Amino acid sequence: MLGKRKLGRQGLEVSKLGLGCMGMSHAYGAPDDVESAATIDRAIELGVTLFDTAEAYGPFTNEELLGRCFKGRRDKVVIATKFGFVLDGKSRSGVDSRPSHIREVVEASLRWLQTDRIDLLYQHRVDPNVPIEDVAGAVRDLIAEGKVLYFGLSEAGAETIRRAHVVQPVSALQSEYSLWERNLDDAVLPTIRELGIGLVPFSPLGRGFLSGQARRAENYPADDFRSWGDPRFQGSNFDANMAVADTVRALAAERGATAAQVSLAWLLQLGDDIVPIPGTKRRTYLEENLAAAQLVLTAAEIARLNDVASQTGVAGQRYNQHDLDMLDR
Repeated sequence: MLGKRKLGRQGLEVSKLGLGCMGMSHAYGAPDDVESAATIDRAIELGVTLFDTAEAYGPFTNEELLGRCFKGRRDKVVIATKFGFVLDGKSRSGVDSRPSHIREVVEASLRWLQTDRIDLLYQHRVDPNVPIEDVAGAVRDLIAEGKVLYFGLSEAGAETIRRAHVVQPVSALQSEYSLWERNLDDAVLPTIRELGIGLVPFSPLGRGFLSGQARRAENYPADDFRSWGDPRFQGSNFDANMAVADTVRALAAERGATAAQVSLAWLLQLGDDIVPIPGTKRRTYLEENLAAAQLVLTAAEIARLNDVASQTGVAGQRYNQHDLDMLDR
């Protein structure tokens, strides 16, 4: 069995690993709704309950896909979705977390998802023009109405998290976090653990690097985010970063596991308050990822992995400058 974990102190319980659904409709090449639907079916069969989406994925088409897939079994899943971007066609032209806009997005998401409630609602990116207290208050009102059950933040800094939590308790923080992306360690992770907030790491496999599936930026199609939006896949950065990936693969070979399983097991063993959401639209990768829940690393292996990024270093920023400017750090 996959097992369960609790996110926050408000009662939200989810599977030990969730499924990131963005790549089914957005950022990682052409969609394949048939295989994506089969992957969602298989995830439910294997005990996954947490499914992560957002209005921005597509936009809207990912929520629509999940809505179709969850018909007749809504009570078996926990749906996490997000608000906060201004969507102009298929691009994001800014952020908007005004309370009136939050309500508009929630009403639209409920329609796309064909449901009467959103289990976990995240602010996708912090809006510097709207006090976080107003954002938390708007979500608190939606919780009171039963349209939302739990509140989350994404890529928020420690001060923002504290201020939001006073108004409406935050159940989960979703941020990029992995063996080679440790940006939360100094301030954010201690803060959420003090406040009893769960961590939902996205891109726990470094967008393919830590699974051993990474290619150079120019080898991805133009509609794949990694071809233009992630400096770590570009030029000399790619070569330098393969050293981190090689160490993970070597340890995986010793354990008879895959690099992805080792990377996810490392995350899972950091604490019971962590629920990674590796993304895939393929059943093969889903099954491989979920098997990480059964892999137990030794203290020596964890120490070896901890040394990888600190000694070797990771070359390049994790986003281009436009997307870095949207982070609340």
